Amino acid sequence: MTISPPTSILFFTYIFILLYTINAVEEVETHIQVYFHDIVYGSKSTAIRVAQATSTYTSLTAFGAVVMIDDPLTETPDLSSKLIGRAQGMYAFASQEEFGLLMAMNIVFVEGEFNGSTLAVLGRNAVFSEVREMPVIGGSGKFRFARGYVLAKTNNYDLITGDTIVEWNIHVMHT
Repeated sequence: MTISPPTSILFFTYIFILLYTINAVEEVETHIQVYFHDIVYGSKSTAIRVAQATSTYTSLTAFGAVVMIDDPLTETPDLSSKLIGRAQGMYAFASQEEFGLLMAMNIVFVEGEFNGSTLAVLGRNAVFSEVREMPVIGGSGKFRFARGYVLAKTNNYDLITGDTIVEWNIHVMHT
């Protein structure tokens, strides 16, 4: 079957307009700062160990432990400050040499302009590094087609309970 010249011109014009329209969607850069509260101790824990290997108990880095989280993300380091969202997912102790976590979670926004939207974070977190960078690999709602990164910096670590507050600076490009 052959396409007549007028039909092929219309077809390629349609393709050109379609591609131009797709590329014309302007991306926006958004920066959000929140405080991640990983509460591992007490009756109101937001991080629960759900699995480990038998060798995890003797590992200096907790290698093999898997922790499910539903951690609050607040406006300031104070847990009672405004709740912006929640980090829901898991982290696993994935290094035998250092405290290196595999982070796999959704940031679920529950307040403000991004209420109901999510960001997906998947990456490595070397917890004793001063600043850690983790990739944002997607999103939903207002963060559809998101890509970017999270810069994480420990704000407070309780040596007795293990509870941790981490400042997260989230930088994303989205449509």
